[in-house]
Amino acid sequence: MSLLEVKNLSVSYGVIKALKDISFHVDKGEIVALIGANGAGKTTTLHTLSGLIKPESGIITYKDTNITQLPGHKTVSLGMAQVPEGRRVFADMTVLQNLKMGAYTRNDQAEFQSTLEMVYKRFPRLEERKDQVSGTLSGGEQQMLAMGRALMSHPDIILMDEPSMGLSPIFVNEIFSIIEDVNKDGVTVLLVEQNAKKALIIADRAYVLETGTIVKEGAASDLLNDESIRKAYLGE
Repeated sequence: MSLLEVKNLSVSYGVIKALKDISFHVDKGEIVALIGANGAGKTTTLHTLSGLIKPESGIITYKDTNITQLPGHKTVSLGMAQVPEGRRVFADMTVLQNLKMGAYTRNDQAEFQSTLEMVYKRFPRLEERKDQVSGTLSGGEQQMLAMGRALMSHPDIILMDEPSMGLSPIFVNEIFSIIEDVNKDGVTVLLVEQNAKKALIIADRAYVLETGTIVKEGAASDLLNDESIRKAYLGE
């Protein structure tokens, strides 16, 4: 059964059609990659799923509930978190304050503390820098903080938008390894990523988005070996 299902979703910015009647699903426990060129509609898709953009038409179903018109703060309380493109940490706040912001929907102090310990265990650098102002962290550390902040809401699914963007190769490998570990711990992942090869290597399934339309879908391993995908997105 699908944890998240999107049917015939369309989104417009004025006269510009950003998404054109797209349909896809994400099953519980999967890593699903959404790949495509800049401007294909990938970020728009994530923003629409998390309630930041209202669709023109279509239905978004999450945990058998229609969330198509649900505002962003309500989707978080249902167990959906987003790691935004460009990290978007609260630069003037400390690492710990950022993590607390991720848990704003949760009131149980004991549960908060256990989740914080889990995040620190996964990201030891965040614990080392818990009192450091977030804007002074490196790009890789800010990405870890953005992921840790999302995990603080104890999500069932995380929408990740370009987690490797602007990072050094060492941090890129580390971030993808962390995504796999998070998934192994039971969190479903919908991954938008410019590094299509890395995304397809760790994903179970994938969709290819071109100018607001899904043009190809299938097992990630199949798309990784698809000649047209290799030429268009893998630089081969």
